Amino acid sequence: MRALTVLTLACLISLAAPAARAQVAPTPSELAAYRGLHAAAAAGDIVAIEKLIAEGADKEALDARLRTPLQVAAFQKQYAAARTLLRLGADPNKLEIDRYDIITIAAVANDPAMLRIALDGGGNPKAITSRYDGTALIAAAHLGHAEIVRMLIAAGAPLDHVNNLHWTALIESIVLGDGGRNHTDTLRALVAAGASLNLADRSGATPLALARARGYREMVAILEAAGAR
Repeated sequence: MRALTVLTLACLISLAAPAARAQVAPTPSELAAYRGLHAAAAAGDIVAIEKLIAEGADKEALDARLRTPLQVAAFQKQYAAARTLLRLGADPNKLEIDRYDIITIAAVANDPAMLRIALDGGGNPKAITSRYDGTALIAAAHLGHAEIVRMLIAAGAPLDHVNNLHWTALIESIVLGDGGRNHTDTLRALVAAGASLNLADRSGATPLALARARGYREMVAILEAAGAR
């Protein structure tokens, strides 16, 4: 039974591993081909952004992967451009072709500055994003981006959302983590915030069982101290 459980877990991890890589930033060739607002956003050209929008440019124009200029600014870490586009009415909750919004783009990139801009600009930390029907919090927990996790918790992100792999943020911090400091700090933040300790995965394994199976002693200690079963 243990061998079957471990095999099943390994298969699920192999399916979920592309989650963080599912975001596709503009390629150099795409960046070179951009015109109008997409080009201005990618370059962080605030003057051009303001001029183009004043002349009637579409703030929600889409490139071939359904990225808006705001999403391009997020991918390119163009903070002033993102602020300007939001100030001028760009929608922070649009989803690109792989169903990522700028909050999840910032979460995956471990970019607290862009996340703060997105949240202050009206981004929804509760949004369901990605092909995994997840959230920005789950994406950040998967990657062990503890500061991002704390910011999203403070913003009201759902602690116990279950994605279509039947994993929560807490579970992803374990099964897609390495047991190191970043993922352990992520788990600690989720536990402290009140995330459910006993929501099980599809096979019925609880977070504590998953941490024990992987030999993540510090995670096990945190979960046991919090009353996990």
